[in-house]
Amino acid sequence: MTELSRFLTRDGRWIAGGFLLCFFSSFGQTFFIALSNAEIRAAFDLSHGDFGVLYMVATLGSAATLPFLGGLLDRHSIVKVAIGVMVMLALACLALPLAGSIVFLVLSLYLLRLFGQGMMTEIAHTAIGKWFVASRGRAISISTLGQHVGTAIFPFLFVAASAVFGWRGAWMAGAAVMLALALPLIGGLVRRERDPLTAEPLSPNKAPVRDWSRREVLLDPKFYAALIGVLAPPFIGTTIFFHQVYLTELKGWPLEVFALGFTVMSLATVASTLVAGSLVDRYTSVRLLPSFLVPLGIACFIAAWGTGVWAIFVFMALLGLSMGLSSTLVGSLWPELYGAAHLGAIRSIVISSAVLATAVGPGITGYLIDHDVPYESQLAAMGVYSLIAAVVMLGLSRRIVSQQVAHAH
Repeated sequence: MTELSRFLTRDGRWIAGGFLLCFFSSFGQTFFIALSNAEIRAAFDLSHGDFGVLYMVATLGSAATLPFLGGLLDRHSIVKVAIGVMVMLALACLALPLAGSIVFLVLSLYLLRLFGQGMMTEIAHTAIGKWFVASRGRAISISTLGQHVGTAIFPFLFVAASAVFGWRGAWMAGAAVMLALALPLIGGLVRRERDPLTAEPLSPNKAPVRDWSRREVLLDPKFYAALIGVLAPPFIGTTIFFHQVYLTELKGWPLEVFALGFTVMSLATVASTLVAGSLVDRYTSVRLLPSFLVPLGIACFIAAWGTGVWAIFVFMALLGLSMGLSSTLVGSLWPELYGAAHLGAIRSIVISSAVLATAVGPGITGYLIDHDVPYESQLAAMGVYSLIAAVVMLGLSRRIVSQQVAHAH
């Protein structure tokens, strides 16, 4: 039996719980909501721009609310919060197809974003961060795959359900799936908490960390230095995906070939996610902190200046590499730096900031495009930012490691 199979056999229930939380967060992710884009716009007589503004308002609202809900994970059991969130996500899935006004539509989108993209992933990463220490990297990397599997499976399922029940019926079926399948499965898996100190020996690389309060973290300059790098992938990735049709038009790339690039990206993301898990457990997230920004920067330069069809697959592979590394590294980073006692409150600030980045990225770049700032120049600027951020992360990593070594002695 391999080390990975022993790990999954021993801790499978908690890993599966985190995986399914990420998997079912799909109902609130942009890729899933966008499957009903045309039908929603037709139902409410909205232009692309109109719906984009409403979606941004809903997303910004969820980002503003998330810090108030994240602290619940530090005061209540994981299973109690998870059940409440899954019930609310099911209600949001039911509310969207029943929306009869613009106000109700925005409220439905807000609830989907808050309890789907926001709280479902918040619970998954916070729970894994609290439950695992020595093997935290592998645990986060495997549970994070749930979101990638959801991205691969749910569009097919939604299209099939829509063909039978219509788009409104497909959303109602999603609500039923949340209540009848996700809730009992996840509730049963995470009902019992895992104590990492009795379940596994502490790695010598991961000495006990003092538990910081959210207030202390918000006063720590290292937190904001880390955000310089942490927020780059969601900002840049969402921007590229949002303007993908415009990019293909600029480059003269066939859209169907560009779509194949997503397969390459997904494979690179999964592979790098799993590799990153083992590397984090061996070296810690802090030591690996700059690594995810270098491929992101190169991807931006290739997207900006590459002209041949080959560029699609190279920059998509690099983008997937960066996303896989960042999802694991960032998931492990905060408990390494600030402990686990207030992890829910701390992570809620990080996730809220990431949601904000995904909301403003397409808007800022779209505004610049409308004002004749070349998109290729914008992509190159993102590449420069990524490399500068990598240098900042390198300095931050060395500073933290030196402090940890000095403290240990």
